[in-house]
Amino acid sequence: MAKTQRQLTAVYQKRGRGYIGWIEEIPGANTQGATFAEVKENLKEAVGLVIEHVL
Repeated sequence: MAKTQRQLTAVYQKRGRGYIGWIEEIPGANTQGATFAEVKENLKEAVGLVIEHVL
């Protein structure tokens, strides 16, 4: 099976002492974290979980 690459839009916002993030094109792919680096890593994991659930 050939791999397909897509460009997705990650949105990050500072909220209080932490950050939130989500992917515009994937409902349910959202997360939060204490630092920007943490929310980026959490968002990668969230996307993986959503895709795994769909497949």
